[in-house]
Amino acid sequence: MTRIYNFAAGPAVLPEPVLEQAAGEMLDWHGSGVSVMEMSHRGKAFIGIAEQAEADLRELLAIPANYKVLFLQGGATLQFSAVPMNLLRGKKSADYVNTGEWAKKAIKEAKRYGAVNIAASSEDRNFSYAPPQAAWKLDPNAAYLHYTSNETIGGVEFHWVPATGSVPLVADMSSHILSRPIDVARYGLIYAGAQKNIGPAGLTIVIVRDDLLGAALPATPSLLDYQVQADNGWMFNTPPTYAVYIAGLVFKWLKKLGGLRKMEEINRAKANVLYEFLDQTEFYYSPVAKSDRSLMNVPFRLKNETLDEEFLKQAKQSGLAELKGHRSVGGMRASIYNAMPAAGVKALVGFMRDFQAKNG
Repeated sequence: MTRIYNFAAGPAVLPEPVLEQAAGEMLDWHGSGVSVMEMSHRGKAFIGIAEQAEADLRELLAIPANYKVLFLQGGATLQFSAVPMNLLRGKKSADYVNTGEWAKKAIKEAKRYGAVNIAASSEDRNFSYAPPQAAWKLDPNAAYLHYTSNETIGGVEFHWVPATGSVPLVADMSSHILSRPIDVARYGLIYAGAQKNIGPAGLTIVIVRDDLLGAALPATPSLLDYQVQADNGWMFNTPPTYAVYIAGLVFKWLKKLGGLRKMEEINRAKANVLYEFLDQTEFYYSPVAKSDRSLMNVPFRLKNETLDEEFLKQAKQSGLAELKGHRSVGGMRASIYNAMPAAGVKALVGFMRDFQAKNG
């Protein structure tokens, strides 16, 4: 078996030690005689797995006691609706920051439930930067402010936390959660799809402050009501048990590695290798403002776009897969999540250098 370097944006690369452990436990988890996939979600074995996963996530992110951690389904996309349903709380509008494709999708869904004030936008420069807060037009009466702290498609990351006063701050952290430490206490709610830095597709993490529970819109389905999920230990229905198990293994892998400060150090070093190469060549270029470049998702382009298909073809032949940019923007994109080894980024840069030498 030959493992490739998988630069997919999601579902994405998982840590090899996690995959190896899961493979070893596939048929018989810890002498139970069954796979985790076959366990009752109400049974003692899985309850133990779930409780440990939550405890490890709380430790990694230093989540305060007055926050609930919910392991849900439906992807981050379902949270685009769940957030306004739960957090409007009698108010008529919410603030949103428009920084790209995922922010736009969140805005579209929020408009179904109330008015949306676009507090800031980077559409004027093709979503290539994070709008500085000095230019934001915030509504002090907004129910909450929502922003996408890392745009997977555009490769723009906020390296700072917006100040919102008493207005709860909501963040879609799907593509960079667990890549570096965050101050959870500065947020009212954080949500993230798992399929990038946490585990398999099918699991969504929601971290919500206690005072934001209990005032969902009357028409909110029970499954989308954070209070209902919290009251039922996020097991109002059958949860994605195997995805929770894999997430738990990823959390343990991160702890063994040294936690999120160590992970940030590794991620910055990986990203620097790729960005430094992009900045010293005229054959390729990065479309993102230097101050706002993502450590996780690195879009780049060839100056001669007629070479794109040949670049992707030869990269795949070299064991470098899933480098095609999102269909909405084109070009190339390397997603270098936590589980992408430094050797993978170095192999990509080596290939890019060789391709330039042959075609430049």
